[in-house]
Amino acid sequence: MAEEFSELVKEAVTSEVFAVWFLIGAALVFFMQAGFAMVETGFTRAKNAGNIIMKNLMDFCIGTVVFVLLGFSLMMAQDYVFGIIGIPNLEIFTDFGNFVDNYASSFVFNLVFCATAATIVSGAMAERTRFIAYCIYSGVISLFVYPIEAGWVWNSKSWLVNLGFHDFAGSAAIHTVGGLTALIGAIMVGPRLGKYLKDKSGKVTKVNAIPGHSITLGALGCFILWFGWYGFNGAAAWDGASLASIFLTTTIAPAVATCTTMVFTWIKNGKPDVSMCLNGSLAGLVGITAGCDALDALGATVVGVVSGILVVVAVEFLDLKLHIDDPVGAVGVHLANGVWGTLAVGLLANPAAPAGLEGLFYTGNPRLFGVQLLGIVCIIAWTAVCMTVTFIVLKKTVGLRASAEEEIKGLDLTEHGLPSAYADFVPAVESLDYGFENATVVSGEIPVAEAVPVKKVPEFSDGSPKFTKVEIICKESRFESLKKAMTGLGITGMTVSHVLGCGQQKGKPEYYRGVEVEATLLPKVQVDIVVSKVPVRSVIETAKKVLYTGHIGDGKIFVYDVENVVKVRTGEEGYDALQDVE
Repeated sequence: MAEEFSELVKEAVTSEVFAVWFLIGAALVFFMQAGFAMVETGFTRAKNAGNIIMKNLMDFCIGTVVFVLLGFSLMMAQDYVFGIIGIPNLEIFTDFGNFVDNYASSFVFNLVFCATAATIVSGAMAERTRFIAYCIYSGVISLFVYPIEAGWVWNSKSWLVNLGFHDFAGSAAIHTVGGLTALIGAIMVGPRLGKYLKDKSGKVTKVNAIPGHSITLGALGCFILWFGWYGFNGAAAWDGASLASIFLTTTIAPAVATCTTMVFTWIKNGKPDVSMCLNGSLAGLVGITAGCDALDALGATVVGVVSGILVVVAVEFLDLKLHIDDPVGAVGVHLANGVWGTLAVGLLANPAAPAGLEGLFYTGNPRLFGVQLLGIVCIIAWTAVCMTVTFIVLKKTVGLRASAEEEIKGLDLTEHGLPSAYADFVPAVESLDYGFENATVVSGEIPVAEAVPVKKVPEFSDGSPKFTKVEIICKESRFESLKKAMTGLGITGMTVSHVLGCGQQKGKPEYYRGVEVEATLLPKVQVDIVVSKVPVRSVIETAKKVLYTGHIGDGKIFVYDVENVVKVRTGEEGYDALQDVE
């Protein structure tokens, strides 16, 4: 009796621990919403940052509403019609106590999974999709599309589960569905303005790279997603051994994929592509998701190598060959690697792994691979039909794409009334009143009450000293040396600006996500100096000596005549306005 009681206690404690870990995993998956938001925002332009953040917020919130109403009941229904579609019982409304006891943790976990499928679409259609259209199709995914196919994958009463289909954490159910919807949406909404240049016949003659505004933000999102993925893949683990195995494969695959992408882009483009390596990490994570419990370390390595190459090939093929504009690479990451990860289970599953599945390469038995292939084809077909109809209806009714004017201005402003998501950096005239309206305006003789002693303003005539403006454009790296040299000459003031420009060489070509970037506008520093006392020739010769390297891009010096100089604080004009206070 004591032994039986001990076993019952152990089982109860284990069950309780599992339930807690299951919910912690759900929280980690929810945190992935922040990761998706950061990746998508960083890989797109700043004028749409607020719009993307809003979309990532609302696809979870809208998804929650519709998942409560119907989605979960469809997905985890107790009664299935021919194993294909569940019959909703709406128990969350009719018997809440029983629902909490039996389904609450499952509901929360499946809800955050559902939100992930919906949010994948945002990046591929970013910068030109109407907000209302996004809200509607996001709701359709969470209400109907995802619950039915996810029920096939995870409900024990469904036809696909009974065939033996294995998708532990969602390479097919989540990532393939989100990636395919992203592909259909990107095709339907069309490319961003200026992405592809066409001739009169409509043939694409040039592909332009449109770099994202913050690779740092994108990298932060990537790290958040990787962190959350341990909950994504590991939350459903049933014991410590399987959890450890899942964490192991979930670490190996993305690391190998990232290394593979780095080497691949380094060889192909001459330099490792930062943004593509971030995509490589996510591709490895997507690829291992279906078989994280069924593959060994070698299998995870193979998945990572293939994912690291596949994401680059897919992203560049879509962009350069098919001319489908996907700003963040969602199709290459989620669709291509979702399909690959699902099929990899049939090929690489090791019977010694926790899942105990028989992969083709280990046993020679093709059955599992055949089931995986059938499952992924059916999921793709279901998603393609539903989302194509959805996008067509949206296009014909509320409209799918923002107008050209709205796209050029940015969706932050036109959709949400935000001048910018980065308000302190808005290039606008200051509009705040700081209370300086009563400051004394200096004109003519300086009032006695004024604290600054000033000489009488000299008359400006032809006999006054000559003023010359020297404009120096140089490399950013040479500015400090130039500043010290000018100070050494006795220059008491200078205006410094960060500018963009190019010379006759038209910059140096680089690559962004496999697309050549014409770097015709390179970052430079412009230093403006007005001199009178210091000889102009001394300024020019000193600048030449400091800036010269003998390489292209050393800069240029422009010299202009200046009519007058006025010091605002004192009212001094002419020569005196250029001198330091003695």
